Amino acid sequence: MPSLKAYEALKSKGLSMDGESERYNKNDTLASPDDLSSLFETLSKFTDKNGRHPVFTAVSLTANPDFERIKEGKFEQYYYEPFNETLRRYGLSDAFMLWKQGIQERLFVPQFHGREHLNVAAWMRALRQNDRETRLAFDYGFWGFNNRHQYGVSYQAAFDLETMADLETHREAITTGLELFEKLHGYKAEFFVPPNGPINNSLEKLADDYGVRFMSTSKIQREALGGGRTGRRFHWLGQQNKNGQRYLTRNCFFEPGDGRKDWVDSCLSEIQIAFKWKKPAVISSHRVNYIGRLSPQNKARGLMQLEALLRNVVKNWTDIEFMTSSELGCLITSGN
Repeated sequence: MPSLKAYEALKSKGLSMDGESERYNKNDTLASPDDLSSLFETLSKFTDKNGRHPVFTAVSLTANPDFERIKEGKFEQYYYEPFNETLRRYGLSDAFMLWKQGIQERLFVPQFHGREHLNVAAWMRALRQNDRETRLAFDYGFWGFNNRHQYGVSYQAAFDLETMADLETHREAITTGLELFEKLHGYKAEFFVPPNGPINNSLEKLADDYGVRFMSTSKIQREALGGGRTGRRFHWLGQQNKNGQRYLTRNCFFEPGDGRKDWVDSCLSEIQIAFKWKKPAVISSHRVNYIGRLSPQNKARGLMQLEALLRNVVKNWTDIEFMTSSELGCLITSGN
């Protein structure tokens, strides 16, 4: 969300931003240097049996739409800008230095989430058709509302398919996105987490060609087949696909910004179950929980509960080891 002013304006104009998307639209925006340094400070308070801190595998985007150029081109062609350029436009250039610090200190290690958190083909089609809500959100530099679509394709689901012809757009987003990832961070991405889940599995081979060794998926994956059709694919942690890539599934969840339950207690229970069955605890936690530019209270709550979770983890499991998703994937691949 660009700003609280944009949120209130769009809400007053009737744009649907409630339900599951509400807490993201109220709280999630570009992370500031203070957001990142506060997160790093919290993680740095704890160490595992090897003296290493907890670490976030920061699945991240490399670009955002260039709204100005798209508008100048009368919505005929899509343009994007690297995400560090977006930070500059928002007056947050120093935040990128914190990204680099996080990598150096092994607290915050980026991996690939896609080029944008945006279904470019479906979005551009709606813009060219002058869809009222899509154009309205566009004017505020935004697309993350509950958009209407004949096949239920969300603009947030970057690799969902309206038609199979859109696969070419997806291929281009993956290749240019991975190339930009290496340029921005100085290393190749090894782990790919498609936004919101849906993807056509033929794209896994393309990602493999560019160095992606590990794919994130839910245990029951909804493979996008176009035209509203989907396929159900069953996966498990460490499963290998035909390209030799390993699937990494999540089995623990921590979303303290969603106040509907005790997330510390529930996540500890999930970790306990994972360890009982001799499995690693792979924790999913969205960035929205630690962002404070729109709501300082949101960040304070998230960090307080993250600290409580980690305090209990190191207390309950003194032989705990913290690792990134790529490190876990390598450990599984080695068979150790």
